[in-house]
Amino acid sequence: MEKNLKSIVLLLTTQAMINLGEIDDPVLQKKNINLEGSNLFISLIKVLKEKTVGNLSEGEELFITEVIDNLKKIYESKRQVESEK
Repeated sequence: MEKNLKSIVLLLTTQAMINLGEIDDPVLQKKNINLEGSNLFISLIKVLKEKTVGNLSEGEELFITEVIDNLKKIYESKRQVESEK
């Protein structure tokens, strides 16, 4: 795995997706929703974006913004479903 911003974002995104129940939890071998955990990883990606302002290429900026936007949409969808239970 390359050691760059995209790799870090993908690592955090994978963890967010596991916690959102979009990917099987490798330990439990099943999908499990943990909104608090997913929110933590989404927040970490946001912090990474904030701390790298002015140091990202245009492509990196677009990538991290799209990842955050997509994760937030999935999070809100899952949160709404959980609140209806």
